[in-house]
Amino acid sequence: MIGKLVRVNLREVWRNEAKLTTWLAENLDLLSEQIGIELSPLETEKAVGTLRADIFAEGPNGETVVIENQLEKTNHDHLGKIVTYLSNLDAKTAIWITTEPRTEHRTAINWLNEISPSDTSFYLVKVEAVTIGGSEPAPLLTTISGPSLEAKQIGRQKGALAQTQVNRREFWGGLLEKAKAKTKLYTNVRPHKDNWLNTGAGKAGLWWSFVITMDRGVVQLNIDRGPDKKDETDKIYEQIQNDRESIEKTFGDKLSWNRMEGRLVCRIESFSQIGGLRDEEKWGKIQEDMIDRMVRLEKALKPSLAKIRG
Repeated sequence: MIGKLVRVNLREVWRNEAKLTTWLAENLDLLSEQIGIELSPLETEKAVGTLRADIFAEGPNGETVVIENQLEKTNHDHLGKIVTYLSNLDAKTAIWITTEPRTEHRTAINWLNEISPSDTSFYLVKVEAVTIGGSEPAPLLTTISGPSLEAKQIGRQKGALAQTQVNRREFWGGLLEKAKAKTKLYTNVRPHKDNWLNTGAGKAGLWWSFVITMDRGVVQLNIDRGPDKKDETDKIYEQIQNDRESIEKTFGDKLSWNRMEGRLVCRIESFSQIGGLRDEEKWGKIQEDMIDRMVRLEKALKPSLAKIRG
């Protein structure tokens, strides 16, 4: 015969959070088993300014752990306390135990695991009490959120992306400042986080682009009259390409002529060979070179663009 598992109101087992704290401090082995970390109690009601952390514990390597208990649905107050305790006690692990984890707090714990250092971890654990066949209540702990190698990797990737976006904005700011003295093309353009800076070329569907990758800088004329006018785009490209010899002579170098088969856009490009976004010590030279190439590209293409309608 198999008994039926019945969930019990936790207030009938532990009248308040203080009772839960006392019981948990005496039975940390159950929590250790659930999250896979050996825990040893150090102190309950650990003072942190005017606040008190429910349980202050120690991990297997001597690292400190804070545990916050909640006999109710998770709330912002306890989330704030956890972060406060972790920082003020210089702890490496925070464990939030609750009867009802809200979705937004589960997301918050996942986010904290992504952005925190590799040696810092956050756990969200659900606590329940159950009986089987009229037995005494027994605790049931379930890990809702916790750290993982994947979460830390995602966090590093997000951090790298955020830093790249900061670097792009800084790079474009320097380039635009230098460009003021040499061209009016980008007078009304502002730096942003993307890897390109666009400005109109004076004809519908044509625009100039600065592009910066991690390895190199690029200047472009892009041609795209829209998804329903690919034939018109190709015709403009061919018209300009007919002047290729004189264009490259005026530009002073070979250009990359890219019809972009299978794509709506066609491009005429020139590549800077000095370096890219990762070469921060060369940014000044890269910016100067890209501006010079854009000035020469505009000058070389100007007669051909003047012949285009619209």
